Amino acid sequence: HAKAGNINAALKKSSGEYVAIFDCDHIPTRSFLQVSMGWFLRDGKLAVVQMPHYFFSADPFERNLGTHGKVPNEGELFYGLLQDGNDQWDATFFCGSCAVIKRKPLEEVGGVAVETVTEDAHTALKLHRRGYRSAYIAIPQAAGLATESLSGHVAQRIRWARGMAQIARLDNPLAGRGLRLSQRLCYANAMLHFFYGLPRIIYLTAPLAFLFFGAHVIHASALMILAYALPHILQANLTNLRTQGRFRHLLWNEVYETALAWYIFRPTLVALFNPKLGKFNVTPKGGLVAQSYFDRQIAKPYLFLLVLNVAGIAAGLLRLLFVDDTGELHTIWFNLGWTVYNMLLLGATIATASETRQVRRSHRVPLDVPATLFLPDGSALACRTLNFSTGGMALKLQQPQPVEPGAAVQVGLSYRGVERPLPAEVRHDRDGQISIQFTAMTVAQERWLVAATFARADIWLSQWGQHERDSFWRSALQVLGASMRGFQRLGGHIVDSVKQGFRPARPVGEES
Repeated sequence: HAKAGNINAALKKSSGEYVAIFDCDHIPTRSFLQVSMGWFLRDGKLAVVQMPHYFFSADPFERNLGTHGKVPNEGELFYGLLQDGNDQWDATFFCGSCAVIKRKPLEEVGGVAVETVTEDAHTALKLHRRGYRSAYIAIPQAAGLATESLSGHVAQRIRWARGMAQIARLDNPLAGRGLRLSQRLCYANAMLHFFYGLPRIIYLTAPLAFLFFGAHVIHASALMILAYALPHILQANLTNLRTQGRFRHLLWNEVYETALAWYIFRPTLVALFNPKLGKFNVTPKGGLVAQSYFDRQIAKPYLFLLVLNVAGIAAGLLRLLFVDDTGELHTIWFNLGWTVYNMLLLGATIATASETRQVRRSHRVPLDVPATLFLPDGSALACRTLNFSTGGMALKLQQPQPVEPGAAVQVGLSYRGVERPLPAEVRHDRDGQISIQFTAMTVAQERWLVAATFARADIWLSQWGQHERDSFWRSALQVLGASMRGFQRLGGHIVDSVKQGFRPARPVGEES
């Protein structure tokens, strides 16, 4: 039973009253238990305390589209807004990591659920049916790695979608005992969300019915549709802009859904008919991309839909040349506009399938704290950190002076008021900005590095949920730019393929 089975086996070999659960790539801060445990003492019926999943590396959308730190990633809407809403109705989900669960309630429901591949949400549902409560604290107290490639991201979302469909089929929250109406609606909302695959594909192809065959998908004139539908669409988007502005920028939901729709609609539909199909798959993380490449395999559905939409544009232009006087002119322009919009979404998705080079074994994290650089001659230079990783650090000297590249130095980092030096080597010096690489450290020194950096109580607070409020034009220009980048990369890939005679691409050096 994969992850759930491993946790259940560990429960039999442990005896603590509370169980803290982390994925292997998550690093908790030293204040994790201080922040989470108090609520258990206050509420005897509390079974789960969940905190946000924060990722300090860029996911494939952020890395391949260049939006890391500029546009909220796909998960920020859930952890930044929706989980708070669930918490209001005592329907916070256990999310598999960054959580504390009380042992007694967990054992009452038979341990972590093994019937579905989304064992976390299913476990929370079982606990809520027993009358236990859950809580969400929107303070990031752990961080981990995001998926590196679009294929890995898609595989993870397929598992989530299949698991939610399995829960809907095997333990439907709208049926059975133990849940309040508000909890049923929160769980149903989470499960129904993953059924967007087929509607999104229909949306991407609907205007083609008229452009190719003259079939009216909506039995109304184009002007009537604009008069009734356009105000609703504008109001819905303005409402989302107002309520979700810091956690989900306008139009980006369209990009995320377009990229995943083709791949999740089949698993969700299959799970409804046969919920026992499918198995737990571990999400690959920590890999390297030795060279940039275009993932033709994952992009095939998007390319197919793009070809259909290009053909639809051509068919629509032909209809314009031979239009009669029956009032179809507005309908043609309406469907052409719809198709152009769909092509922009597909362009952004294709850009995401163009994997950019990623050769860092350890990701850099911004950090601004005092430090000391100890030179080989024994002198000490006061400085501040700019960023760090498990492999190195960037420092800014308060009084710039030349430091020889390759010099063996030590970096003093403080933890609870005590400073300890860590061995390092200077990589380069650029006008007082020193880049250093850590050299061989003892286990005690590695622990000190983690305690002084990743485990700081405030390390993620300044980075999580701090995006500026969205604006329509900024988001529109960002999505347009991503789409143009996708078409540019696709053109370059086609040219390269022609030059190579459409030979298979060389394997990409990925390591896990």
